Amino acid sequence: MDNALTVGSVISLLLVLIQLPATAILLSRLVKGPRRHPPIQPQQPTPEILGNVSVVVPTLNEALRIGPLLSGLSHQSYEVREIIVVDSNSQDGTPDLVKTAQQEDPRFRLMTDDPLPANWVGRPWALHNGFLHSSEASQWFLGMDADTQPHPGLVASLVKTAEAQGYDLVSLSPQFILQYPGECLLQPALLMTLLYRFDPAGINTDQPERVMANGQCFLCRRSVLAEVGGYISASNSFCDDVTLARHIAAQGFKVGFLDGAKVLKVRMYEGAIETWKEWGRSLDLKDASPSAQIWGDLWLLSAVQGLPLLIVLTYLLFSPLPPITPSPHIFLLGLNVFLLVIRFAMLLAIAPSYDRKSAKGGWLFWLSPLADPLAVLRIFLSAFHTPREWRGRKYE
Repeated sequence: MDNALTVGSVISLLLVLIQLPATAILLSRLVKGPRRHPPIQPQQPTPEILGNVSVVVPTLNEALRIGPLLSGLSHQSYEVREIIVVDSNSQDGTPDLVKTAQQEDPRFRLMTDDPLPANWVGRPWALHNGFLHSSEASQWFLGMDADTQPHPGLVASLVKTAEAQGYDLVSLSPQFILQYPGECLLQPALLMTLLYRFDPAGINTDQPERVMANGQCFLCRRSVLAEVGGYISASNSFCDDVTLARHIAAQGFKVGFLDGAKVLKVRMYEGAIETWKEWGRSLDLKDASPSAQIWGDLWLLSAVQGLPLLIVLTYLLFSPLPPITPSPHIFLLGLNVFLLVIRFAMLLAIAPSYDRKSAKGGWLFWLSPLADPLAVLRIFLSAFHTPREWRGRKYE
């Protein structure tokens, strides 16, 4: 019995030593929250930004979800010079929808990208082609995904914020639309892996390797994008947005990642299975990070997101509660209860980032911390696996 207690105490102590520095790192990031840039608000354009923005949208079989984007872009005002949809030979009628939108708004332009070269991923290749064919008279390049739903005033607010804050590149965290029970449980847990690893949206970082970005709404000065060669630095990356943003930050340009929940919605994937498969493997960021950083992030996620629920449940279900006296057991339990309290507080903080009005089982959002061990497992599974298929395209 004494040996068992000793072994248990040693294990508890080891877990505390693993989790305690990770908790300190997490807290150092969370305390920055009150200083973050507030969520951007829709704004009306003013004459000085007339025709300043070229919008580029990469598409591949997006007919089922591109409608809200086309409608939303058509409601942007005169700050948008052109909207270039770069299609990669869609077979589902996507080009026809773009041509219909073009009849009502001549700013739309449809083009087909060149055959995909070796060592390029489809999305950055399409965006690169769109950039090369965009007007040199535009001061800003805005890449947007087909699954986004922009509010009126989005582009004007982006440009005005970028110019007021001196950003050379700024992207947005959107409001996510949830519809099915499984994704209500899983998706917030997957998103939380990013919130644990990086500063809150709206906080500027001086470390290029810690910069975050979201290619769903990605505004960059055209001159800066030209200087770095378009998307060449992210040509073979499956997280081209973060790869390119970190490359641009490393060149000394100012990069921002802001809360855009009030100007942009997105419906990314249908159900938990697709969310697990498609979004989960883009969260590891291995294309944009050195190996040491990947391992460090995996340790952090395991320590502060994956383990707390398991440890607390183990104590509650299989172990008698330790006496309330100083010991490794009680300290480990207290630390993990504290981490769970933080987790639920973070869930409350990100609630405005989710549209659950039409979701079936939307209440499961509040139980998403139960999926944290699965979310961390998903990052582990994808961190050391190169995708062979992405958005219907197969890669060698």
